[in-house]
Amino acid sequence: MKAMVSKLTQKQLAEVKRQMNIYTQGTADIIPTEELEMKVAKSILENQPLKIKLGLDPSAPDVHLGHSVVLNKLKQFQDNGHIIQLLIGDFTGKIGDPTGKSAARKQLTDEEVKHNAKTYFEQFGKIMDMEKVELHFNSKWLSKLNFEDVINLAGKITVARLMERDDFEERIALGKPISLHEFFYPLMQGYDSVELQCDIELGGTDQHFNILMGRHFQEKFGLEKQVAMLMPLLEGLDGVEKMSKSKKNYIGIDEKPEEMYGKAMSIPDELMIKYFELITDYSPEEISNIKTDIQSGSLHPRDAKMLLSKTIVRMYHGEEEGEKAENHFVSVFQKGQLPDEIAEKEWGGDRNISIIDLLVELNFLPSKSEARRMIGNRGVKVNGETVEDPALKLEITDGLIIQVGKRKIVKLKL
Repeated sequence: MKAMVSKLTQKQLAEVKRQMNIYTQGTADIIPTEELEMKVAKSILENQPLKIKLGLDPSAPDVHLGHSVVLNKLKQFQDNGHIIQLLIGDFTGKIGDPTGKSAARKQLTDEEVKHNAKTYFEQFGKIMDMEKVELHFNSKWLSKLNFEDVINLAGKITVARLMERDDFEERIALGKPISLHEFFYPLMQGYDSVELQCDIELGGTDQHFNILMGRHFQEKFGLEKQVAMLMPLLEGLDGVEKMSKSKKNYIGIDEKPEEMYGKAMSIPDELMIKYFELITDYSPEEISNIKTDIQSGSLHPRDAKMLLSKTIVRMYHGEEEGEKAENHFVSVFQKGQLPDEIAEKEWGGDRNISIIDLLVELNFLPSKSEARRMIGNRGVKVNGETVEDPALKLEITDGLIIQVGKRKIVKLKL
């Protein structure tokens, strides 16, 4: 690194420092940091962009803010002129990554892979300039390997190394089966890095083992080893579990502005700075200032969360929609007004019904016990009036407005 630094001008050294400040912000681990700095310096000195890889097995195409953690980091590299290599695992996707799984995953069909990949492309375009992204499918090279090639590839890794994976160790300890083909997933992901000759590979901390396979196999094939950049897993709106659609603690990047803003306002206070770091386009300096202002008391946590919520909407829907979503939230949820536009639902059920049954019929709450609990917490309104009595009987009239919590509002139509 010292030899590299001696060749750089003061302006180039400043550019290396600037880029490193951006790339290291919010990362969980960089393996190793010194190599990343050397690659950035070499890129600037030789005026050659770095190649940044993100591997995707298209098995869950609905992108939410948890996915955007890695995508925003890719955008930072793209904004600095580097090449983004999006690798769609159309071959490995049929096998399924065993990471974090207690059993083998369902293998995807060609049709499922193609459909999910197309959905990814469309949604990623909200974050990155897809016209400047290299798109690769690993079936291009993996499907051409013959059995001798596979044996040679397997000979470059030991069984002991593969058994270092926590999920494999756990399944063996619990007596759960591991199919032989699952051992080949990290081998194939590592070989992808050989084919792409990438400089850096990004992924979540749960991809630690797979990404290090890229370094391992590049070295075995006589190539310069990639740097592994691991991003933290983003907790969802519950503040505990990883953001996941199945856990219903997510914010989807395709959601409507008002829904997105309302959900963001429920982010726990202690996670606000992490969200600013990982899923917004604020600079490290701007985030540092926000953190300082919150700590000093000059910025109220509620106002910081409103800034975060508006920023999230602005990034995916534009400045104007961000302003509208904030105005809607203030008028409806802070001032207690009903929104100007309320979703309407045709009612074909009983005209006389209990409030408990109505809430369940509308799918506002999953059970009668949950409905009673919500009423007890004063979280249910009819035509703007808080329901106090869980035994309340209603006569359904045209235009009756039912509200549960802050975001569930519907106008019944007969």
